[in-house]
Amino acid sequence: MFSNIIYSLLSVSICLLIGKVIELFLPIFPASLYGMLIFTALLHYRFLNAKRVKACIEWAITNMAVCFVPAGVGIINHYELIKNHGIMLVTIIFLTTFLLLTFVGLTYQRQLNRYESTAKKELNK
Repeated sequence: MFSNIIYSLLSVSICLLIGKVIELFLPIFPASLYGMLIFTALLHYRFLNAKRVKACIEWAITNMAVCFVPAGVGIINHYELIKNHGIMLVTIIFLTTFLLLTFVGLTYQRQLNRYESTAKKELNK
């Protein structure tokens, strides 16, 4: 159990460190996003053992709400801004959420159709 925690922390930390290096040369996205993409790729291509990382990742997701406390405090600190532009902010949030979910859904459906057609071709051989 303890070795899995160390393995998980080192894996995430190394991916974040690599993300920070990439951000120095390619400052388009934040280092954490680069690190997350690297971590996902390493898991996908099985360079990292997903079973060893699973418990720590589940713990992090379970306790993720703590990360949003500063955002809530920030909202309270900018009450006047929200009072003046609240309708526009809510409209933008709903619109962008709808667009993102639509994009993800269409991308998933496209990948699923591609996978199913590839599987059918394999079965017909």
